[in-house]
Amino acid sequence: MSKLQGTVAHVMRRFVPDKWGGTETVVFNLARELEKNGIDSPIFCTDMFARTGEEKIDGVTVRHFRYCFPWFGLSAEAKSALRLKGGSPLSLPLFFALLRQKNLMLIHTHVGRRLGGIARTVARIRKIPYVIHVHGGRHTVPQEQYDSMTAPVKGKFEWGKIFGLLFGSRRVFDDAAAILCVGQSEAEEMRQRGQKNVHYLPNGVHVERFAAAMPQAFRNAYGLEDQKFILCLSRIDFQKNQLLLVKAFAKFRENHPDWKLVFIGSVSVEEYYRQILDEIARLNLQDSVLIIPGLKPDDPLLPSAYKAAEMFVLPTANEPFGIVILEAWAAGTPVIATRVGGIPGFTTDGENILLTEDNNEIMMAEKMEQLAGSPELQHKLRSNGSAEVSAHYDWPAIAARVVKIYEEVLK
Repeated sequence: MSKLQGTVAHVMRRFVPDKWGGTETVVFNLARELEKNGIDSPIFCTDMFARTGEEKIDGVTVRHFRYCFPWFGLSAEAKSALRLKGGSPLSLPLFFALLRQKNLMLIHTHVGRRLGGIARTVARIRKIPYVIHVHGGRHTVPQEQYDSMTAPVKGKFEWGKIFGLLFGSRRVFDDAAAILCVGQSEAEEMRQRGQKNVHYLPNGVHVERFAAAMPQAFRNAYGLEDQKFILCLSRIDFQKNQLLLVKAFAKFRENHPDWKLVFIGSVSVEEYYRQILDEIARLNLQDSVLIIPGLKPDDPLLPSAYKAAEMFVLPTANEPFGIVILEAWAAGTPVIATRVGGIPGFTTDGENILLTEDNNEIMMAEKMEQLAGSPELQHKLRSNGSAEVSAHYDWPAIAARVVKIYEEVLK
């Protein structure tokens, strides 16, 4: 039990189970662990894809507030795209709710820009510290991907800039009491840019939940009883690069026609999802690829899916950390991933993972072939991955590190 007494408010862009991603997983599990330590940890976010008001998700309080995208002339289609990905919403109700929150001792924002500016301004008014958690993308999103995210507001007048100035949105990182980065490379880049009190804080996982999962539950639910399959779990998004895996699987399938490929993840970029479907059809893989549009975070089929897979493959083009790698390790599933972002910082190629080069479908297919044909390598990756995640990444240990950072900044 922590000695800290009071409330830590977590600020997020949105928080809904059916649009779940890595950031939501981290914030949810962190808030839940902090609650176990006696620290009240509500989540303050917009009501994107949710009803305005308060709800409880497995003991964690989530408060949804009205918002807007502050640009003139946005079409319904543009707003829909911004809700899925990109955009900097403005929520004055969230601002006033933070001002009124009782016993608020610290704000933990998981977003920058206008919402981060709101966190900064409330902290200054109430004379309390705030920390900002960087879940990736601060300096690592490729230009073409950034252009795609900002396309809906291109050429539109941004009347919300005045609120960015009022809330000091450009000073969110400079004025934070601490900056938490999930990737070592991003933490180092922050330090090189002159940021102070930067911490590398890896993501965590509830090891036992995945280690104890039963594979047959997922197999029975999706008609995969005796089927060998490759699993990829991440939101459907150009940053996650599922198209690369589809192409690599087509090559792999030439020698393994009885295998299947299973994607699990909510769609955050509709256009990219359509590209994946078109590529599956072009390669005549309709009967060999299964796409499941996301599972709720508490769904027992989620750890069961990892446990049932022959291997887990992450083809991502931009990844600050890769929490799904921890989940696969905890389930005892061998992992292949691209050598990008924070992944090389916490994995060891050939020991607990097989790494491939970015956008190299031939190399990825070769790694899949290598792993499928070597029981010895499968055993080695399973054993070493399980040992690594158990020793360093169980959620109670990660939460304890966060509490220590809180204690330091509250001094």
